[in-house]
Amino acid sequence: MTDTLRPAEPASAAETGDGRRKLKRSIGVVGGTLLTLSCVTPASTLFVVVPDLFGTLGTATALTIAIGSVLCIAVAFCYAELGTLIPSAGGEYAMVSTLAGRLAGWLVFVLSLLVVVIVPPVIAMGTADYIAPLVHVDPALTGAGVMLLATLAGLLDLRANAWITGVFLVLEVIAAAVVAVLGFSHAHRGAGSLVSMQVAGAHGSVDPVTAGLVISGLAIALFVTQGFSTAVYLSEELEHPRRDVARTVLATLAISTVIILVPVAAITMGATDLRELTGGDLSAMVTAWSNTAVGTFVSLCVALAIINAGIVMVIQNSRVLFASARDKAWPTPVNDLLSRLGRFGSPWVATLTVGVPGALLCFVDLDTLYGVTGVSVTAMYLLVAVAALLGRRDSHRHTPAWRMPLWPAVPVLLIAVLGYVLVQQDPAYLLWTGGITAVATLYWALYLRPRRDTHWLVSLPEDTRS
Repeated sequence: MTDTLRPAEPASAAETGDGRRKLKRSIGVVGGTLLTLSCVTPASTLFVVVPDLFGTLGTATALTIAIGSVLCIAVAFCYAELGTLIPSAGGEYAMVSTLAGRLAGWLVFVLSLLVVVIVPPVIAMGTADYIAPLVHVDPALTGAGVMLLATLAGLLDLRANAWITGVFLVLEVIAAAVVAVLGFSHAHRGAGSLVSMQVAGAHGSVDPVTAGLVISGLAIALFVTQGFSTAVYLSEELEHPRRDVARTVLATLAISTVIILVPVAAITMGATDLRELTGGDLSAMVTAWSNTAVGTFVSLCVALAIINAGIVMVIQNSRVLFASARDKAWPTPVNDLLSRLGRFGSPWVATLTVGVPGALLCFVDLDTLYGVTGVSVTAMYLLVAVAALLGRRDSHRHTPAWRMPLWPAVPVLLIAVLGYVLVQQDPAYLLWTGGITAVATLYWALYLRPRRDTHWLVSLPEDTRS
């Protein structure tokens, strides 16, 4: 059964007439873009995620990220249209529930929950590598500290967080620019190396990067710029969501792609040999290209970028959990707790619920979870594309919203490509994600579906100014 948008009765800034709590509109497109860019966190992505891609894709890393960024344009079109059509803190699940049915929306929620649970602690644990010039700390302890700091920041007013993360964002952009300048100025190979498709093999050999490896790597490449979806999660707190969600989504994707892709190209050309590139020790490369002081500065900027990402991810993730409670996804006592708002207008229980377990996850072996995250993001994008294909039928056809060009070709093509990318992933990651999805389907069948009149009631907040 497909839900329709049900505006709530007007009431106070914190609660609607039917008892549903809503968030305070306090930020414009600039603040939203700062927060969204901070969730993409270009520098921490560059220094934490990209080295793994260098290890498997070598000189094909920049090409793979470029292909992923092109795919993300189509994804961003879907998010921009659906985010202005259905501006809810629930993000993907609210969009998909409303347009493709409640079960599909529930599965998207579970996939997004996988991403929001796994990614922050994985990124946070990378902090230890970049504060090493000053102090050596266990990665798990460092990650846990970052998660707790991010949780405390997430309890504050969103406008304050926009400026905090904005300052951090400037520093990480400077770090990425320094890497790009140093890499290009110490280039050991030409631009042709960006499509040479080589990776260092065992015993000093040079192995080719196959098309299959590139396709498999696209799941992580999609994750590299994935944070632009944060604009949708913040739509209830943007002052003019019908207008500003699309602007924030598209601007963030464009800016983050440049900030990430240009340094990746510079690193590929500046590495002294293929083995150094495949090793992916970017801090060592920066120090070799300059000096210890510059290397330390860049490392500390990356550490701040990771903290920045942690803050915004906790903010984003708490909004998803808050929205799920407001939409009655859980037993009533749990819904009442998770939908509580604090003195700063933030969902404080939901913030603690995502932040504290994230700190604990830093002590768990997360080696395989990048793969699970890649599968989850790809599957989530696929379902969003399906929703975008259905977004102009019935009453939604005439709802004021930003409309993507080349519809329905864009979502149809995206569904085909993402479906192919999904089936090319490691079977173990597919099994893990599929198993969790199966358990979620059982919860839907045994608990939510029998209570369809009182639970999982996805709605659109009444205040959606143009």
